[in-house]
Amino acid sequence: MPAVRHNFTKTIVRILNSHHPGKGDLILDCSELLQYINIKTKAADRGSKSRAAFANHYAVYVLVEDYINKGYDQNDGYQDYEGAQYKALLQRQRELPFGGKLQNHALNHRVNEEFKKCFPASSHLPIIRDPETKRYWINENILKVDLSGTQINIAQSVKAIIEAYVEARQKAFSEFMSYCQEIMKIQKEDPGKPADFIKGLLRPNIDARIFEIVSYSILRQYYSDQQIYWGWSPDELNAEFLVLYKTGRTNANDGGIDFVMKPLGRFFQVTETIDAGKYFLDIDKVQRYPITFVVKTEQTAEEVLETVRNQATARYGITAFVQRYMDCVEEVINIPALMHRFDEVLKKGDGNKVIKEIVLQSRVEFNVESEEDDDFEDDTHNHRSTPQKR
Repeated sequence: MPAVRHNFTKTIVRILNSHHPGKGDLILDCSELLQYINIKTKAADRGSKSRAAFANHYAVYVLVEDYINKGYDQNDGYQDYEGAQYKALLQRQRELPFGGKLQNHALNHRVNEEFKKCFPASSHLPIIRDPETKRYWINENILKVDLSGTQINIAQSVKAIIEAYVEARQKAFSEFMSYCQEIMKIQKEDPGKPADFIKGLLRPNIDARIFEIVSYSILRQYYSDQQIYWGWSPDELNAEFLVLYKTGRTNANDGGIDFVMKPLGRFFQVTETIDAGKYFLDIDKVQRYPITFVVKTEQTAEEVLETVRNQATARYGITAFVQRYMDCVEEVINIPALMHRFDEVLKKGDGNKVIKEIVLQSRVEFNVESEEDDDFEDDTHNHRSTPQKR
């Protein structure tokens, strides 16, 4: 089956041609593994809706690297190999760019599950693991491509393709960080540029993690000068400013709530979808405690709520049941609402604080370390390098 073509596909074919002259397109169309990697590298295109996540790429990468380091791309005998140790594979993943916080999910099941969805008729899965011994293997069958009776091993190509993808993502991220720092420096000369930059990040097709980071940065600053008074008696009141906190990794599938506000105790959940099942699940996580949904959409809040209500009514059919959940939606904040709140921040002259927060949160999310987090003047290329040969 011919592979889907996108911008990075040309790089994949170029690398294949460098290892197997003139056969790049044919090998790509004959290899399910390469087609899977092709799907997973759409995010190399900066306009892609795909998240630039690396867990599945690195699960394949470290196993292929182990396969090559042991010489099995040149010699037989992999069927008798005792397998790579889990701890060694996880440690290697965390040495790679943006991989410092990766967990075991991709190695254990996500790669295989996702691969099955892409190729349901395939007789092979990419990763073989023995839960008892905690040993792992790359499935050698998917590293060998049969072209007119000639068998080609694509291990070296797979490794080089993933390295090229990571390098492309690093370049895009470095440009993003550099631009953040640049516009902070020129804000006094051109006050409108930071506003245009941040509003450009509030697009429906922006990377999900960037959207969550930008949403948090805007809302944190927007609420920061709002003050409430509370106390144990009318005569003893405390004045306290609202503070928004992030509660976990950005866009993580960790079952948690994304932001929480002190001292009001408001919960915020960021989402890309308008799906009643997901919204109700989020509400159930906190035992129907009120939640504000920050939604990556330009639909109005009323349209979002109407869609959720209609979906829930069609799914459950019980009016009172649906209403109990709808009552838990405290507020819907869409892209236009975020832009309006950012405009309010700009009127107070605090646009630069939003950009600083975006830079800080981006460094945390993408595991980029900085020596000067306070003024953000350091070199943006100080994160880990592209995967190197070992």
